[in-house]
Amino acid sequence: MTPDQDRHTAQEDWLRDAFVRSRDAYPSSQAPVERILATARARRKRHRAATAVGAVAGAACVLAAALAVALQGPHPSAGPAQRSSPAASPTATATPGPLTVSVGGGTTGGAPWSVTLEFHRSLPEGYELPTAPDGTTASGTALLCQRMYIGGVRIDHQGGPWSDCQPVTGSHDPAGSGSMGLWGFHGKGTSGSRLMVSNAEADIAYGIVNLTDGTHLKANTVTVPGTDYRAWAVAIPNGKTVSAVDQYDKRHHRLTHETQWR
Repeated sequence: MTPDQDRHTAQEDWLRDAFVRSRDAYPSSQAPVERILATARARRKRHRAATAVGAVAGAACVLAAALAVALQGPHPSAGPAQRSSPAASPTATATPGPLTVSVGGGTTGGAPWSVTLEFHRSLPEGYELPTAPDGTTASGTALLCQRMYIGGVRIDHQGGPWSDCQPVTGSHDPAGSGSMGLWGFHGKGTSGSRLMVSNAEADIAYGIVNLTDGTHLKANTVTVPGTDYRAWAVAIPNGKTVSAVDQYDKRHHRLTHETQWR
């Protein structure tokens, strides 16, 4: 054995002896397996408890938030539940139209006929108060029209849209009552169908038109609502002649008797 080999062998022996001495001086103990497992189980229990507490706290927060939303009501962005502001009232008002009432209607000579009273609360646009031959202008703040049709054609339509109208003052003007007329396309003779219209006074309830052939035509008075303007109307067939016109009150007392319509 060479001197180097002897030196290495001596070192190995010294190291082995030193290790043995160190092991014997500090004997090793058994690993604390049970204590390590117990510690691990305790940590798992604490983790589960903390997780449960966190879940309960989270649920409480969610419930509190839901209650807060419920107490506050629907979110402003919720369309159907949002309370809308009341619409602003229009500032412009439409002009009221005329008051109308159907006085009578039916068929004569195979053609339909009708009479309507039309009351304008103010003078309509385009209407001009008539002027008398002496240059004086009629007065009035309203307009009462008597629209008469036979066969779909308005009687006196040649005179313009206001030819069958008269100015009155307000809705209770006596000038709008007390007149009577026989209207047609051929005058008041026996030619063609005609309409007998009476602008009756307040106490007249109905009128009867007596024809020369013994026929009696009766019509009740009709009033424009809210006014004193009233009328009754009957159709005179073609070829028939009027002998007399009588008007009665509601107790059937004859108030007028006129024969000039022959």
